[in-house]
Amino acid sequence: MVLKTFGWSFAVTALGLVAAVFYGGWTAFGVVAILSVLEISLSFDNAVVNAGILKKMSPFWQKIFLTIGILIAVFGMRLVFPVVIVSISAQLGPIEAVDLALTDQNRYEELVTDAHPAIAAFGGMFLLMIFLDFIFEDRDIKWLGWLERPLAKLGKVDMLSVCIALIVLLITSMTFATHAHLHAGPADKAETVLLSGVAGLITYLVVGGLSGYFEDKLEEEEEREHEAEEEAVRAGKPRSAVVLAGKAAFFMFLYLEVLDASFSFDGVIGAFAITNDIVLMALGLGIGAMYVRSLTVYLVRQGTLDEYVYLEHGAHYAIGALAVILLITIQYEISELITGSIGVLLIAASFWSSVRRNKALAAAEGKADSSGKTEVSSGV
Repeated sequence: MVLKTFGWSFAVTALGLVAAVFYGGWTAFGVVAILSVLEISLSFDNAVVNAGILKKMSPFWQKIFLTIGILIAVFGMRLVFPVVIVSISAQLGPIEAVDLALTDQNRYEELVTDAHPAIAAFGGMFLLMIFLDFIFEDRDIKWLGWLERPLAKLGKVDMLSVCIALIVLLITSMTFATHAHLHAGPADKAETVLLSGVAGLITYLVVGGLSGYFEDKLEEEEEREHEAEEEAVRAGKPRSAVVLAGKAAFFMFLYLEVLDASFSFDGVIGAFAITNDIVLMALGLGIGAMYVRSLTVYLVRQGTLDEYVYLEHGAHYAIGALAVILLITIQYEISELITGSIGVLLIAASFWSSVRRNKALAAAEGKADSSGKTEVSSGV
C-alpha cells in the first residue's frame, strides 16, 4: 500500500536530488533536500484538509488529483507563481520575468519579497475564512469541546465569519501594513494589504460558494446513480458509476486545486529564506508537493480521517495559526521552523486525542450494558 501510493514520490525524489547534484553539486543537493522537508512540514495540514474533500470522490478522480493535479501544483504554484508575482509587481513581461529569475537572482528575490505584503494578505484572509467557517459550524464531533461548543452557538449569527475576517484585515492594514519592511526600507502598504485582503476574501466566498454548489450536485448525482443502478439491475443492464460521479467531481477537483494553491503561498515565500535560485526552488518544493499529494491519497484510502476523527480539527487549527502568521509576517519575520512546528504540534495533538478517544470507545463497548447503551466523551 505504501509503495503503491508513495512510489511516484520516491521516484521524483531520486530524480530531483540527482538533478540537483548535476545542476549545482552537493550544495544544491542539500538545499533541495531542506526545501523538500520545509514544504512537507508546512503543508501537512493541507494534506489532511484535501483528504476530507478527496474522500468524497471516486478512485478515478483521486488518481487524476495525484497525476494532473501534481503538475498544476509543481509547475503552476512552485515555478510559474513566483514568476507571475515578479511580472505583476515589477510590471515586466513574462519572458523578462523569467530572464530576471535566471540571470539576476538577487533582484528577483527582492521583487518577490517586496510583493510579500500583498501575497500574505491574500493568502492570510483566504485561510482565515477556512478556519472561521470550520470553528463556527456546529459539528457532532468536537475536539476542544469547551471552546467549540460556544463558538458553534455564535456561528448561528449570519455572516459572522466575514465580519471577523474584515475586522482582522482592517486591524492588520492599520498596524502591520503601515510599517511593512521592503528592500527599499519601511513603507506604508496599508492600501495594498486592504485590496489584497479583500481580494482573498472574495476569492474564498466565490470558491466556497461554488464548492458548496458542486458538492450538492455531487450528492444529487450519487442519488441518481444509485437509482439508475437499481433500475439497471431490474432491467438486467449494467451501468457505469464513474461517468456519473465524474461530472460533478471534475468541479470539485478544480476547487481542490484552488484550495491547494492557497496553501502554497507560505512555502513559496519561505523558500526564499533558503535560496533564491528558481531551479532549486522548483525541485525542492516540487518534491515536497509530491509527498503532500501522496499523503492526501494515503489518508483517503486508509480511512484515516474516519478512524482518527480529530485530525481535521487539528488541521484547521493549524490553518488558523498559519493565517495569523501570514498576516504578522507583513511586518515581522517569522522563521519557517516556527510555522511548520506549530502545524505539526497541533496535528500531533489532535492525533493523540483521536487515539485516546478510540481507546475510550473500545473500553466503553467492553463495559456496555445489555441495552447496548454507551457514553463516550466527544472531545477534550
